[in-house]
Amino acid sequence: MSADRDGSTSGHYFDDDPSAPSDPVLVDVTLPDTAFVMETDRGVFSRGHLDPATSLLLRADLPIASTGDLLDLGCGAGPIALTMARRSPQARVWAVDVNRRARELCVRNAVRNGIGNVVVAAPDDVPDDVRFATIWSNPPIRIDKRALHDLLLTWLGRLAVDGTVSLVVQKHLGADSLQRWLTDLGYRCDRVASKSGNRLLTVRGGDRP
Repeated sequence: MSADRDGSTSGHYFDDDPSAPSDPVLVDVTLPDTAFVMETDRGVFSRGHLDPATSLLLRADLPIASTGDLLDLGCGAGPIALTMARRSPQARVWAVDVNRRARELCVRNAVRNGIGNVVVAAPDDVPDDVRFATIWSNPPIRIDKRALHDLLLTWLGRLAVDGTVSLVVQKHLGADSLQRWLTDLGYRCDRVASKSGNRLLTVRGGDRP
């Protein structure tokens, strides 16, 4: 089991169907170029606040395609997906999560903020032929290492040839070893920012093995 910021006990945020009683909390997200209100809840990552790792990713100067299919992998309540959609209004942003409550929150948050280019889906519901021009993710690092590697390999394999990936991972949860693993696979994986123990890593589609 895991605990939310307010100390209440909940299921892991990467559970398919959280058992924790719902207790929504609204969060104001303010970035240099956009702002929105986001509903969060128990059983979903980062209830009641925008976590520092996601904030680092969203405030960084990262490449993002203006058109095509974009992916927020492990979308939670949707801060990354909503930001991508605002920055690339002509693109289609896939917000993907195994957590049913997270998907429901993300749908409501897109509607609440008048954002119409977000498609919320479970992993198996994304069509096989979709290729992503940009992938951003604060991945579920607390799942076991093999599951995390399988997850990343699955979605890296769906990156467009000239696409880019940006991942934010805490150092003490294995950011440096993840960077080495990606490098050992033949990817060029660069650390482009670091703050408060969080590492922001980028991978380019043209560098994949």
